[in-house]
Amino acid sequence: MRFATVEYQGKTFVAAVDKAGEMVTPVSVGDINDLFRGQRGEPKGQAIALSAVKLKAPVPLPLRNIMCVGKNYHEHAKEFSASGFDSSSTGAADAIPTAPIIFTKVPQSVIGPDEPIRYPTGVSDQLDYEAELAVIVGTGGRGISKAEALKHVWGYTIVNDVTARDLQGRHKQWFLGKSMDTFAPMGPWAVTADEVDLASAGIRCWVNGELRQNAKIADLIFDIPTLIETISAGMTLLPGDIIATGTPAGVGIGFKPPRFLKKGDVVAMEVDGIGRLTNQVG
Repeated sequence: MRFATVEYQGKTFVAAVDKAGEMVTPVSVGDINDLFRGQRGEPKGQAIALSAVKLKAPVPLPLRNIMCVGKNYHEHAKEFSASGFDSSSTGAADAIPTAPIIFTKVPQSVIGPDEPIRYPTGVSDQLDYEAELAVIVGTGGRGISKAEALKHVWGYTIVNDVTARDLQGRHKQWFLGKSMDTFAPMGPWAVTADEVDLASAGIRCWVNGELRQNAKIADLIFDIPTLIETISAGMTLLPGDIIATGTPAGVGIGFKPPRFLKKGDVVAMEVDGIGRLTNQVG
């Protein structure tokens, strides 16, 4: 099933999205976190045209820092290492990580579909995009094994891990360059785990209609069970936690010269089984 957080006639609520992506039906939960904790979302009220509502980020604040994974597709790891922006690598010999690289983005960077990505004038002029499948934790836990990990996944959404590459390089770490206001577009909705076939699903990104990223989720260096086992080894995961699993090759710094985002650019990304997330740089 697909669930969205929507605004309609001055009210914000959770709604089920139909298969055609044309109608939404309010459901009987306080917010979407109730679903992640196991509550059933029963329909309540009449269906509403999707075009009549405003889609918001599916997972509302407050949420914990978004846990993100760096260099988790082979070709992206190589392009990042070759770009000169990678402070975690000294060259081709260690371009591919031997253990998951985990960092975070602050939750206040989250925006919803069609909301503008704020161009950070005076702070950065090297704005980049990263299409990512994001895991939504359902059943929490600590010390989760790979064999049990997918039982702890409620479902998935899409995150654009927007990055200021010059800040990322200057500060020799990734937090500041990835946590600026509006740097985590999320959506268009959250889908239950059965909606995404991890073995076959593709992930794609377009900038102004030009296909830039195109890969399979199965191409991840460290798969979702490995990420959950790694993160939960010493830290308790909670329902509603978000794990952004990494981006494939084709980001702006992978081109020569780099192709950074400009004001007015439209970034659209898709994951099979979820839908399309679109935002414009403003």
